[in-house]
Formats: sequence, structure tokens, C-alpha cells
Amino acid sequence: MKSKHLLLAIALAALALTAAACGGESLPSTDEPVVVTAVDYGFDGLPEKVKVGTTLALENDSMVEVHELVAIRLPDDEERSIDDLVQLPPDELAEFFPGVATVVIAPPGESGIAVEGTGVLSEPGRYAVICAIPTGADPNEYLTAAAEAEGGPPQVDGGPPHLAMGMYGEVTVVE
Repeated sequence: MKSKHLLLAIALAALALTAAACGGESLPSTDEPVVVTAVDYGFDGLPEKVKVGTTLALENDSMVEVHELVAIRLPDDEERSIDDLVQLPPDELAEFFPGVATVVIAPPGESGIAVEGTGVLSEPGRYAVICAIPTGADPNEYLTAAAEAEGGPPQVDGGPPHLAMGMYGEVTVVE
């Protein structure tokens, strides 16, 4: 009976050492972009945590809507959840926009193109990830307006922004 307890103790110790050596969670490599898939209306494949230097790429699975991935670095002292932040009035939410790290736009059924930044998350911290394109916006009209907007948000007709439909998430960037 003692030998069974000894074997169990050895097995548990080995398991604990293996877990400690692995460092717990596995983060995506920074060698390849992390591909996030835009769907109507959400982000599939958006990891909870990534390393500094990770590139986010966007694939649009929608055949109707144009989508974007806007990564906004939140202030270090911001403690509200992303669920709470997207409920803010538009002018209050816009106060976070100076923290935009990257914007990647993808036409229906296509890969995204970085129109601000490069897709790389280069600073540690918490990032809100949103799509602010108006629901039902004409993709060609939106892309034309985005090209002419000179860094500002394109002004096009449509319904509420995709984030109001649930197209938002959060990623934490760690060293």
C-alpha cells in the first residue's frame, strides 16, 4: 500500500513540475499573424491574450457587410469591462479613439487591409477591439469614403454601428 501512495506522490510531483515548466497558458507566436475572422456581427478567433509584437489580421466571412477591426489601447487606469464601454454614448466612447493602435478593413468575403497602423500591437495593455461600421452600409461607398476620410471616420449612410450589434471584444497584450 505504501508503494501505491509513493507512486501517486511521484506522479503528482511530476505533473506539477510539467505544469510549472510550461508556464500555464500558451500564447500565440509573434512569428505569424493572428487571423481574426469577422462575421455578422462578431469576431471569431480573437484571443484573450497575445504577446507584444503580435500582428492581428482580418478575414471577412460576410458576403454582405464590410467589416473592420479597430484595436484601441485603453488607458491603464480604465477598469470598466468592454461590455460597459460599448454602452457609452458615442461622444464618450470617442474619447478613447486617440488610443487607436490599428484599423484593418475587409470588404465582404476578402482579407483585410491595414488603413491605420500595421495590425501590430506594440504596447502592453488592454485593447478594445470593435467594428464601428454602420449596419447595412454599402461596402463600395464605405471603402471610397474611408479612402477620402484622411484618418477620420468615414461618413456613410447605414444603421447602428456593428459594435451595437455585438461586434466587439477585448485582447490583453503582455510582455
